[in-house]
Amino acid sequence: MSPRTTDDHCYVGIDLGGTNVKVGIVNDAGRPLANLKRPTHSERGAEAGVANILRCVEDAVRQSGVKADAVRGIGVATPGTMDIPSGMMLRPHNLPGWNDVPIRDLIADHFGKPAFLQNDANAAAYGEYWVGAGRDSKSMVMWTLGTGIGCGIIIHDMIIEGEHSTGSECGHVVIEMDNGRYCDTGQYGTLEAYTGAKYFVQRALEALAAGRESSLREVIEAGDELTPLVISQAADAGDQLADDLIMDSARYMGIGTTTVMHTIDPDCVLLGGAMTFGRNETPLGRRFIERIREEVRRRAFPVPAAKTLIDYAQLGEEAGYIGAAGWARRKCGEGGACG
Repeated sequence: MSPRTTDDHCYVGIDLGGTNVKVGIVNDAGRPLANLKRPTHSERGAEAGVANILRCVEDAVRQSGVKADAVRGIGVATPGTMDIPSGMMLRPHNLPGWNDVPIRDLIADHFGKPAFLQNDANAAAYGEYWVGAGRDSKSMVMWTLGTGIGCGIIIHDMIIEGEHSTGSECGHVVIEMDNGRYCDTGQYGTLEAYTGAKYFVQRALEALAAGRESSLREVIEAGDELTPLVISQAADAGDQLADDLIMDSARYMGIGTTTVMHTIDPDCVLLGGAMTFGRNETPLGRRFIERIREEVRRRAFPVPAAKTLIDYAQLGEEAGYIGAAGWARRKCGEGGACG
């Protein structure tokens, strides 16, 4: 049961990434009162990184104008791997060297407030579930499309964490059993190995090497970097290879979405992250998600295929810190965990 909404409580949400840390002060209704984004400077190591996070929180609280005693709890969203019950970051893939960091307790002890650790994709999903595109649902799945393929699953106000803090890692479901593409996790044939940004670009390079005609070849010959954005722009300009790559990614996402639908049977499936091609605001974004829906209709059981909403998320890059704050709020509602 979610806690009663009041005007007197607020929560800190921290969304730690390999490039940036985002911090927000969020009120009891899910409205950000202040937020900021600063470089993580992960290369400086965990100790300096945690000190940077503490300064960000202090600055955000000052910026919000709320009194310290109005902050009931702090949500901390970090990339995996992690041990959620013990509040430990273990060996996060995009924060090399940040091994075995007791980040939850370091933050809680500094501020004298209860803190709660959560996986970053789960936190983003919870933000959408709380006040975003999933706010009218009882259960939802959210894909985060970017460098990797993150996933969060919420069922009746609970995040699916799993017994080993690796629940909801559906970006690593296997969609190709034979001769599957290699993923940096050491697996083959995973959804991420086909649709993550790095592998999306790899597929483009392989197609060019195989002789496909494309304006993307001019990008390579000019010595410029081939990126998902460049491929997206080429597709917008009518490049057939670029369009094929994006629609193939949508097909793969449809396969992964069907698998999760048959496991969870959610009310809705949302897509967020950087690789959503303009979302509903662009023709390409609309075709991308419609291709996902088409694949789901083709593969899923008829009832969930007809009834499950598949759409884009709404909160953008604010989802992580809003969700982290929302999870702190949720945990504070459990038996007076926040006093």
